[in-house]
Amino acid sequence: MELRHLRYFIILAEELHFGRAAERLHIAQPPLSQQIRQLEVELGFQLFYRTKRKVQLTEAGQLFLGRCQDILQQLEQAIQLGQQAHRGEAGHLRVGFVGSAAYNVLPPILRAFRSQTPTVTLELQELTTDQQLRWLQEGRIDIGFVRPPVKGSTIHSTVIFQESLIVALPESHILTTQTHVATKSLFQESFILFPRSLAPGLYDPIISLCRQAGFSPQIAQEAIQMQTIVSLVAAEMGVAIVPASLQNLQRQGVVYKTLQEETPTVELALIWRVHPSPTVQRFLEIAGSNWQPDPVNQDCQQG
Repeated sequence: MELRHLRYFIILAEELHFGRAAERLHIAQPPLSQQIRQLEVELGFQLFYRTKRKVQLTEAGQLFLGRCQDILQQLEQAIQLGQQAHRGEAGHLRVGFVGSAAYNVLPPILRAFRSQTPTVTLELQELTTDQQLRWLQEGRIDIGFVRPPVKGSTIHSTVIFQESLIVALPESHILTTQTHVATKSLFQESFILFPRSLAPGLYDPIISLCRQAGFSPQIAQEAIQMQTIVSLVAAEMGVAIVPASLQNLQRQGVVYKTLQEETPTVELALIWRVHPSPTVQRFLEIAGSNWQPDPVNQDCQQG
């Protein structure tokens, strides 16, 4: 039995007329009659009562019709799902991201992706850069938002966002009265930093900025999440130099200030494995052409 036999049967059951059914199928009437007889022989039961004046479904044919329609409907759905998966519009996508990405590129990209590929299930996992590199190689995520640099012959990457640095101060700090803060005025401060081992692409520009101002920062505390760093600043544990988009994270007790000097830029990059799936390719297309950064106030604000 072939699928075309089922289609012939369904069309004839809908028309109950061999001539009209043959016309819909774009075949001659005698081959259609022959195909239906062969199907009945293979099934072992009669599908139609035939007279010179009419064609009528048997009781067995009526029951068989319902199941055949279900089969062809499921087949159409399977074909559509396969086509969507081929276009990267169906399936499951596991996305890793550093916490700071949630305050710039991540929300608009996710909105665009969900709007254009609503049948793809997204699984999000907040991870440090080194964790994402490991998870990507292990196949535990499909794509990631990380702080460069990225090393590894099996990993591809592209920078999608660059931004300057600002300083986060406790609201009681004397420097909060200034419009812009000179980096050198922070030389006696205790700093809260992200560990270098987890994100050298963020740690190194901060250290470089301080050294250009004539000092090495005194590190009082390290934290692996940006939210934690800002919370420690609010607790007056120290100050922090952070990416400018972090001012989107408003936290009571924290004031963000721009720095007087031109700062190094810090980057965010997308990473993925070689030979990406169609869904990953679709995500990369949307990320590269359809996102716009959420607005960040030009003047840093108090949280």
